[in-house]
Amino acid sequence: MYNSLNFEPMKMNQHILIALVSLFALGATSCKSKKEMPMPKGEVEIILPCSEFKSDKKHFRSYSFGESTDANVAKKKALSNAREELAAQISSTMKVVGDNYVKSSEFNNVEEVLERFEQNSRTVINERLSGIKPVCDKLMMVTATQKYKYYVALELSGDDLVDDYYKTLSNDQSLRIDYNYEKFKQTFNEEMEKMENR
Repeated sequence: MYNSLNFEPMKMNQHILIALVSLFALGATSCKSKKEMPMPKGEVEIILPCSEFKSDKKHFRSYSFGESTDANVAKKKALSNAREELAAQISSTMKVVGDNYVKSSEFNNVEEVLERFEQNSRTVINERLSGIKPVCDKLMMVTATQKYKYYVALELSGDDLVDDYYKTLSNDQSLRIDYNYEKFKQTFNEEMEKMENR
């Protein structure tokens, strides 16, 4: 009787151990299968230099490349494309932020205020884009064609943009009275969070 009482918990512990090991093994194989997804037949994944830089809740980022027989022309093409993409990204985000902020505030003439916000936004974006520097850049030579490829990623701090925006709005007499920096920054941060989760 004494032996059978001792034997049962030991048998139960073995069953628990076996179950845990089985679960762990199952989890490990399911994780492994997620990581090593087979590529479709005849396709190869290409990861381009600098393409890992994506926008997040703190930064606007854009990526591009340019190709030419002249290295400088390749660089100019890449920078121009990346700036254009960054400007479009910032512009659309600031439009949403401006719309949300103005509509949730106590402005008398919403349409006029929205137009002023958009004008200020364009001014800030143009000023900021002229001073942007790459966070990643690579110059490559395509040996088969003897052409240069320049890869670039540009970055702009969201906080810097909001600070510049605030300075511009502070100089606007008609907006300064009703402008609430903290509320604007909160609206901006909410939009940046959404961008990171896309």
